[in-house]
Amino acid sequence: MSDRKYDLIIIGAGPGGYLAAERAGAIGKKTLLIEKDKALGGVCLNKGCIPTKALLNSAKIFYSAQNSQQLGISVSGVEYDLKKAMEWKAKAVSTLTKGVEYQMKRHKVEVISGIAKIEKPNEVAVGSEKYTTENIIVATGSSPVKLSIAGSDKPHVLTSDELLEIKKLPKDLVIIGGGVIGIEFASYFSMLGTNVTIVELLPEILPNFDKEISALMRTALKQCRFILGAKVISIEDNKVSFITDDKMEYCQADIVLMAVGRKPNVENLGLENINVDFDNRGIKVNDRMQTNIPKVYAVGDVTGKSLLAHSAYRMGEVAVNNIFLQKDKMRYNAIPWVVYSYPELSGVGLTEEQAKKEGRNVKVSSLQMRTNGRFVAEHGNEKGICKVIVDADSNVLLGVTLLGGLNSEIIYGAAAMIEDEFRVKDIKDIIFPHPTVSEIIKDAIWELN
Repeated sequence: MSDRKYDLIIIGAGPGGYLAAERAGAIGKKTLLIEKDKALGGVCLNKGCIPTKALLNSAKIFYSAQNSQQLGISVSGVEYDLKKAMEWKAKAVSTLTKGVEYQMKRHKVEVISGIAKIEKPNEVAVGSEKYTTENIIVATGSSPVKLSIAGSDKPHVLTSDELLEIKKLPKDLVIIGGGVIGIEFASYFSMLGTNVTIVELLPEILPNFDKEISALMRTALKQCRFILGAKVISIEDNKVSFITDDKMEYCQADIVLMAVGRKPNVENLGLENINVDFDNRGIKVNDRMQTNIPKVYAVGDVTGKSLLAHSAYRMGEVAVNNIFLQKDKMRYNAIPWVVYSYPELSGVGLTEEQAKKEGRNVKVSSLQMRTNGRFVAEHGNEKGICKVIVDADSNVLLGVTLLGGLNSEIIYGAAAMIEDEFRVKDIKDIIFPHPTVSEIIKDAIWELN
């Protein structure tokens, strides 16, 4: 059994799991990574972040080719080949999964395929095989939620996982849910000419984001139809029925996407065997990613804390640091988020509504992207805005939201400012390169005066 004794066993090879394995292996710790699927990388790499971005980029190029006359570019005969786009997506995924495999070998992480079950605080079983360890990290991720609606079991009702494998573009797509996943797929399919309808139960899409910006995003997605405050009642072969304002209506649908959120994968892990504290919202952890059981940790979506790949990366680092190196803790106030639609939407920190709910005295500035030289030169009259939230008493930056262009590559700068508690004066002193869209953050800060 000596060859089956480890310093660390990690269950789940998604972003949190494989990065934790990489970090532990890099400092010479004997590490075992267990993954139930054939490919490493988890949902993000295989069914989420990477494949959706590959497809979205192809749709953005196709859309731009059709709508670049104002830039002096006229293209005729442009076509979108879904099969080739899917092949490109598969190639990107394959390249990156092989990259993860290489990193595991490079850092001498042992990887086995199978379903893991925790038997004891220091023992994990995979089938009939037993493995002992000093420490355990659970990184089993999350799965799409599927509502129990009449007709939800029909073959044309898909989750995001299945929608990434379709062979033919639908004429009419109905998306149930106006959150991040729903909006990204709405943007993708609408740019390709599909009639997209988003049915959202709440009064606005992207309900956890800034209300003003969410409304602007909805108007920016002008090819899509939005039905808000509507409850889906049933799904038939070619239509979706819903109630809004006490009135029954329906819309056409070749395909229905169920995009109503994700749930942590906490079942059948053996958590009950060692009395780990968890429920259907996730495994309970402290800011060091520790569960209530000594030397058992959890990271990523399975905690229910922050269902983002980059959050899982940092959680994995925090867990490994606390296990082997030095005390570390997870901070959630400066985690950026992005909606990779067209236009993109990103943000970090508090929204205006969240800051006021906390009882803070705030100063708010909103500046249109049309005031920014780079944005106007490249995006013309497209919608865009930068909104900053500042604590009026301390002048510390609390939040930034950006709509327009490719702002996902900018938002990390605002995250660093919030993480290090930059004040208004600190940001004013920064020299931003010109012309760049990033200048909009500094300009919005100056508008506070």
